[in-house]
Amino acid sequence: MITFLLTSLLGVMLIGIPILLAIALIGFVGMAMLRDVVMPLFAQKMFAQLDSFTLLAMPYFILAGSIMTAGGISRQLVDFARALVGHFRAGLAHASIVGSMVMSGVSGSSTADASAIGSIIIPAMKQTGYKPGFAAALIATAGTMGAIIPPSMTMVVYGAIAQVSIGGLFLGGIIPGILIGLALMATVKLYTYHPKYPELRQVTARFDLCALWHSVRSAWSGLLAPLIIVGGILSGVFTATEAGAVACVYALIIGFIAKKITLKQIPNILVDAAITTSMVSGIIAVSGPMGWILSYLQFDAIVLNSVSTISSSPTMILFILAAVMILLGTFVDSLIVLLVFAPVAVSVTKTYGLDPFQVGLVMVICNQIGAVSPPTAPLLFITTSIAKCPIDQTNRHVWTFMLAETLVLMLVILIPGLSSWIPNYFLGR
Repeated sequence: MITFLLTSLLGVMLIGIPILLAIALIGFVGMAMLRDVVMPLFAQKMFAQLDSFTLLAMPYFILAGSIMTAGGISRQLVDFARALVGHFRAGLAHASIVGSMVMSGVSGSSTADASAIGSIIIPAMKQTGYKPGFAAALIATAGTMGAIIPPSMTMVVYGAIAQVSIGGLFLGGIIPGILIGLALMATVKLYTYHPKYPELRQVTARFDLCALWHSVRSAWSGLLAPLIIVGGILSGVFTATEAGAVACVYALIIGFIAKKITLKQIPNILVDAAITTSMVSGIIAVSGPMGWILSYLQFDAIVLNSVSTISSSPTMILFILAAVMILLGTFVDSLIVLLVFAPVAVSVTKTYGLDPFQVGLVMVICNQIGAVSPPTAPLLFITTSIAKCPIDQTNRHVWTFMLAETLVLMLVILIPGLSSWIPNYFLGR
């Protein structure tokens, strides 16, 4: 029955049925097929999935990101990144990566990161001679840091389902997120030696300390936001959930003081945040019945037993789960893959004594690699539409950047301390 449910889910999604309706439909049919289950349980499991104090962080961070984006913080952060690394070879490419890293500490979303940074810097990259497909692929892959560097909506969802400390996941994402940024910059550096990319060897600016200082003064509010969020969690002043509310208040105060936001804009900001929250919450809600059915049918035990027959090494099992998640992410929405595999991740953690923060970061990074894996790659579609180029051009360039991110994933699996040392040190585990 598990095979039927998962195959049916993949089939209805491939024919174009919206994700939320696809999961709800298959979950409803699955419950109807279980003779000893009453149908009111479907609604009960939907509400139970959302009945989590942890998930309260999600709408707050979404709202904070909307407020900061409306206040023009993304352009200020891009200007800061260009002043910092724009004097390198392929300066705009490096600036887009640094800008995405900094924006990640504000948006909490890979989609928001890619669209905000891409809309500003992709046109400039095209004017400088960059290949549109290269620019779109780079911005999409750099945007994945939005879900890895804290705060992160994906971590909130995973933490709520897997019952892992969201604050710990936030702290665990710091080092892997920075490593992904450095890996992407190293990949761009290698591209500068390729004879087919002469535009990357151009130096379009000089380092100017005064310009850097001016950009810091302009973007200080955005640069300070992640420090407040992470610093507050580290010091114990507030929890990760409370950090979302703090971020909203901070964003509003800064927006009004800088006169970037007016009272007339607030309704539109709230509506945008509400729409985004409703979309994500709806998917999480309908995944409740689907997740319960898989648990009822002991899907996590079946997967764990199947993987255990291949290897008894915890590291190898993490590699296998990561490979399966990335493979499924190329065909199915990456959030669905995360929701389905979260219980499996919990079982792996308990069975093999793995660090829950390491397992959580592996799941989140796999989720984001899936978000840029053709053919179902939402981030690639966003940046390709901005670059106004055929999706084939973007797909052709994305593989090298995916490889760089995959290498960081391998490091996180092989070296648990990269994702677990900071949270374990500060949270006293």
